[in-house]
Amino acid sequence: MAIPVKLEAFEGPLDLLLHLIEKNKIDIYDIPIVEITDQYLEYIKNMPARDMNVMSEFLVMAATLVDIKCRMLLPKEVNEEGEEEDPRQELVMKLLEYKMYKYMSAELKDRQVDAVKNIYREKNLPPEVSDYRPPINYEELVGDVNLTKLHEIFKSVVKKQIDKIDPIRSNYGTIQKEEIDMEAKVGFVEKFISSNRKFSFKALLENTKSRAELIVTFLIILEFIKNGKVTIFQENIFDDIILEAV
Repeated sequence: MAIPVKLEAFEGPLDLLLHLIEKNKIDIYDIPIVEITDQYLEYIKNMPARDMNVMSEFLVMAATLVDIKCRMLLPKEVNEEGEEEDPRQELVMKLLEYKMYKYMSAELKDRQVDAVKNIYREKNLPPEVSDYRPPINYEELVGDVNLTKLHEIFKSVVKKQIDKIDPIRSNYGTIQKEEIDMEAKVGFVEKFISSNRKFSFKALLENTKSRAELIVTFLIILEFIKNGKVTIFQENIFDDIILEAV
């Protein structure tokens, strides 16, 4: 993607080409490529800017014009449909697209300038006007709705609310948070280890009364194994896991 560069009068090579076409009053669909190429190269030769980043885009377009000029001298190529291809076609499409965007840019700039001139008066309505609400015509609001229709509407609304209720989860009770004294549980496990020395993991868990207590006991044993207070082993697969105090 080309980086847009702006010189003294032209914004890139397409802008220069468009200027030369308009200056010479040339039909953009029938560009005399030899004449335009000569004028374009003459301008590049006299360009005041010597920045290579700026010159590179103009040199690429100059090479494109020279290439088109050479192809114009050769016999015209024929496409698959048997029509002669114009070497200038791609360049013409780029110029038309650039001309359209340039026109749109100028149009938007004019609208921006005109928008700055617009001045809006602040809202300043008297209270009796701003607070006014039109009266409600209840007869027109109700229309042909009678008590029977109102009852049917009410039943349909109630049914929709009932359908929203989950028949399974709505029967769940309130989940109570179980509080476990960690210090007391650690003390119990330490006392159990010191009194039994060697025991099965199942025997320790048999003293738990809830799932939460079981999980806490399991975590305490893992911490004791990590700290080297107990060792763990299993003689055979599917046998009880044996714990032994160190």
